[in-house]
Amino acid sequence: MILIVDSGSTKSDWIAVDSSGNQLLEKIRTKGLNPAILPEKKLKKIIKSNSLLKEHKKSVTHIFFYGAGCGTEKPVALLKGVLEEIFVNAHIEVNEDTMAAVYSTINHDKEAAVVCILGTGSNCSYYTGEQLEQRVVSLGYSVMDDASGNYYGRQLIRDYYFNHMPEDVKIAFGSKFNMESDYIKYNLYKQPNPNAYLANFAEFMFLHKDSEYTINLIKKGIRLFTTNMIMQYKEELKTVPVHFAGSIAYFSQDEIREVAQEMGFTVGNFERRPIEGLVTFHTKNL
Repeated sequence: MILIVDSGSTKSDWIAVDSSGNQLLEKIRTKGLNPAILPEKKLKKIIKSNSLLKEHKKSVTHIFFYGAGCGTEKPVALLKGVLEEIFVNAHIEVNEDTMAAVYSTINHDKEAAVVCILGTGSNCSYYTGEQLEQRVVSLGYSVMDDASGNYYGRQLIRDYYFNHMPEDVKIAFGSKFNMESDYIKYNLYKQPNPNAYLANFAEFMFLHKDSEYTINLIKKGIRLFTTNMIMQYKEELKTVPVHFAGSIAYFSQDEIREVAQEMGFTVGNFERRPIEGLVTFHTKNL
């Protein structure tokens, strides 16, 4: 049994397949497994609490894990150790989430492209057709992550409290979420995964795209992301497309295309959930 995992900070999707790519179990979802944020004990608890993973752990021969927080050596080693302890018979590979975005969006194995992730967090890399090049090291949600779910959540909360929302939008926002200041501060400063908490607010934008306010907010974030991340690859953009993975990107396709026209890059493919493309890739390359 092969397990392929696509993990963000909010959630992890697991799919179990055989060597031909046939799905063996129903798709499994757990909480996000970000080793840059969560301690070892919490990572183990999340995995062990899933009954299907617990039942089949000895049958797993390979795990291909792609995750947020897996871009540097120390968190990768932490997560790999956790997985090896639970899945004792498995060969385990842990990669940064950007590679999942690459393999699920490129048109063929050797296609060069700029590949972006816009989900709970955000990132952008250049894939040469053989290897990944990253020109900006992410410092995480509190400093970077433009146009991500947590970026938009933060902006929405700020606009609510600074009275920058139109009155009808503010009423709708306040009725959907608990906007009591003590509750927000508790979730931001005393609970794990504040980035995921912030990202939960982003869905509101896509349910209210009839408002000029939300359209402008989405485009503002995409312009920031383009300026700070995509434009790191100005020379490459002359000849390659920009592919996007993640829910924020998927639901912002119209706005991304508008900004692309403004700022001069070619939009390629969109993939909301990269995990399906990973199955094809790994069963071909076992």
